[in-house]
Amino acid sequence: MLDTLRRITPVRAVRGNNDAGAWARRLPSSDVVEIGGHKIYVLHNLSEFDLDPDAAGLAAVVFGRSHKPSIERQGGSLFINPGSAGPRRFKLPITVANS
Repeated sequence: MLDTLRRITPVRAVRGNNDAGAWARRLPSSDVVEIGGHKIYVLHNLSEFDLDPDAAGLAAVVFGRSHKPSIERQGGSLFINPGSAGPRRFKLPITVANS
C-alpha cells in the first residue's frame, strides 16, 4: 500500500504495533517532519515519547494507537491523535482528526 501511495505523492509513515513483515521493518518507529518551519514529531505509541517537546522545539506531537481522536495543548506543543480513518475501531468515530 505504501508503494502505491508513493507513486502518487511523497509519504512519511511510522510503524504501528500491528505492522509486520518486511515492508514494516523499513518504517521508523518515529519521525520528525518539518512543515512551514514547524517541527512535528510523529510516533504510534505516545507512551514511547521521551522528549521534552518545548526543549526540542516541537510545535506538535502526532500519535495514534488508541484510535481515540484528541487535540490538547501541553506547554507550547499540541498533542494530536487523529483517530482512525479506516474501519471502525471499538465504538470510536471514524476520523482523520477533530477540533
